[in-house]
Parts: sequence; structure tokens; C-alpha cells
Amino acid sequence: SVTRLAALNAAPFPYQGIMPGANRPFIEADESGRRFHRTAGGRVYWEDERYNDPRVLLHIPKGFDIRRPGLLVLYFHGHRANLRRDVFMRQRVPWQVSTSRTNAVLAAPQFAVNASDSSAGKLWQRGALRDFVYEVAGRFAVMHGDLRSEASFASLPVVIVAYSGGVGPAAWAIRNGDLGSRLRGIVLLDAAYGEMGVFADWVARTPNAFLLSTYTQSTEGRNQELKSLIEARGVKAFDSIPQRIEPGHVAIVPAASDATHHDFLLRAWADDPLRDLLARVRGYPRGGSFIPSPRFCGERVRVRGGGIRQRRHLSPPLIPTFSP
Repeated sequence: SVTRLAALNAAPFPYQGIMPGANRPFIEADESGRRFHRTAGGRVYWEDERYNDPRVLLHIPKGFDIRRPGLLVLYFHGHRANLRRDVFMRQRVPWQVSTSRTNAVLAAPQFAVNASDSSAGKLWQRGALRDFVYEVAGRFAVMHGDLRSEASFASLPVVIVAYSGGVGPAAWAIRNGDLGSRLRGIVLLDAAYGEMGVFADWVARTPNAFLLSTYTQSTEGRNQELKSLIEARGVKAFDSIPQRIEPGHVAIVPAASDATHHDFLLRAWADDPLRDLLARVRGYPRGGSFIPSPRFCGERVRVRGGGIRQRRHLSPPLIPTFSP
């Protein structure tokens, strides 16, 4: 596999535009000239610390074949995250894509760095996600070692996976992304914190795409709201994930009782939920040998509802590294 952190012009940040729905710029300056953003809750974040990282985590699994039907998975991280520590190391998102045996590549943009902020940056703008996907395609072609493959990468169907606060950028991707029929799926991983009407409307007008929302107790109410909105639009929302996810399937599914929000990418309805989900999506198998599950180490901890389970950490010999 090949994994890169690459700076992209079309990445969400830096962003110098206007706040949607507000008559003020996203970035302001104090008396000394230092630039900052003030969140809706009044918190101040400095631009150079939180909104100045244009990097995107790009990953091509071993055995990916651009000649076969494939997917582009866009992963939108949650609050207080950075790509290397959280998406790559803690949540192991590239590893989960690789071991799903799905013919898919991964692009995970950095949003606000280590901040409690769901701002979408450039993705607020009309067509910005489409431009982002095209630039990503060029980088993938270079990583793949065949510049002629850029057009093929640029035409891959897209699945957006949003965890927690990533729901904000995901909603704007639907509103303004201009991906059209290329957007084949939305996955909300304990992310139903708002914009439920946006997702329900998208489901109703996109019968050939799938939606999965899975949740802990913290977002149960919003998920029930989402289910009601979807069914009010004449679409059935199921309460389980099928063995094979077909176009048009909609599921609102509770996570396992021992799932926690912080570790939701390690355990939701199953261990390694992104891996499990992608393996169920019909039509995109990848050839090649299977990559075995890593070993885990860590202390045993008591979980909600009683019982003991192992706190999951990658054992040191199997911590992944970026390819040179």
C-alpha cells in the first residue's frame, strides 16, 4: 500500500471566505494583526494553529486495481483531531480500508486541527468538493505510478464517511459539492448532531445511493429524527445492516452496547466498523491476498452495563508507517 500526507490547493483550509449565513469573514484579526476565527459558541481559535493545514491523507491499498470498478472513500474526521495522530494511528482508517478487500482508495482532508469546530472551509463553496476530488485524482495518479490513470481516478464513485463533527462538512458536501450521481453513499458514524433534513432530502432524491447512520446513546434522539424524516419522504429506513449493501438501502442502526463515542472507529456495531461496512458494499471487490487482523494490547476495562473488555491499541510491532 501507499500512504501520503499531501498539501492540496483545494483542501478545506486555509479558507479566506465568508461564513455561510453570516455577514462577516470566517477569519478576522485582532488589534495586533493576529488572525483568528470565533466559533458560534464564542470560542477563539488562532488561524495559524487551527486553520492553516492544507494536507490530505491519501491511501492506495495494496492490490487496488484502477481497471476494476472502484470507490473513492472520503473520510471527514470529527472534533479535536489531526490526521496523523487520530485518523492514521488511533482510528486506523487506512488500515480499515485496506483490509476491507474493497477496491477503494481513501482521501481524508484535515479540517480544523485539534479544535471543537465543524467548519467546512472551502467545502462551503459551490463546486469546491468536486474540485477537491479532481485534485485528489491527480495525486492518486502520481502515487499509482501511471499519470494516464488520472481520468479513471477522477471518475470513481464517492462514498462519504463522516465521524462525529464531520457531519457539518458532509452536509455541505451534499448541498454544494456538485458530485451529482457520483455520490453513491453517506455513512454517519455517531455523527447525527444536526442537518438531518439535508440528509433526508438527499435520500429522497437519490434512490440509487445508500445511507447508513449508526449511533451511541448520545445521538439516539437525532437518529430517530432522521429516520422519521426519511420515512416521511416515502423511503423505508431499516434498523439493521444487510450482509450486502445495495444501492438505495437506508439503515439507522444502534451500535453495540459497549461502543463509546471516542472509540467509535474501533468498535460500533462491530469491531473496525469501516472495514466491515466497506466489505458489505456490493460491486467493488478487490483482488489479491487478505491482510490479517493486527494484534492488540492494552488494559482490560469495565464497560457500561457491566462486563469487561480489552481496551484496543495496536501492538507496537504492527503500528503502520507512511511509505517513503
